[in-house]
Amino acid sequence: MRSTWTDSRLDDFAAETGRRFDRVEQRMDAGFREVRSEIGGVRGELGEVRVEIGALQRTIIQAGVAIFGALVGVIVAILGVIATQL
Repeated sequence: MRSTWTDSRLDDFAAETGRRFDRVEQRMDAGFREVRSEIGGVRGELGEVRVEIGALQRTIIQAGVAIFGALVGVIVAILGVIATQL
């Protein structure tokens, strides 16, 4: 049998609904705090990756300059040999 909706039942329902929304809000706030901390950690890791990529880029440039210098040296040596054999 269904009981009638009295003012006190409606007040109880409203209070219970308010408590449930408060709990949901607390859970959402906790979840957002967790997500923010995770994002902060990822940002820190990205900073470290950027530093490593910069170091790798410098190494690649240095290796390229060294190879280019060696190639120029070989060309000069070959030209020297050719010039002395004529």
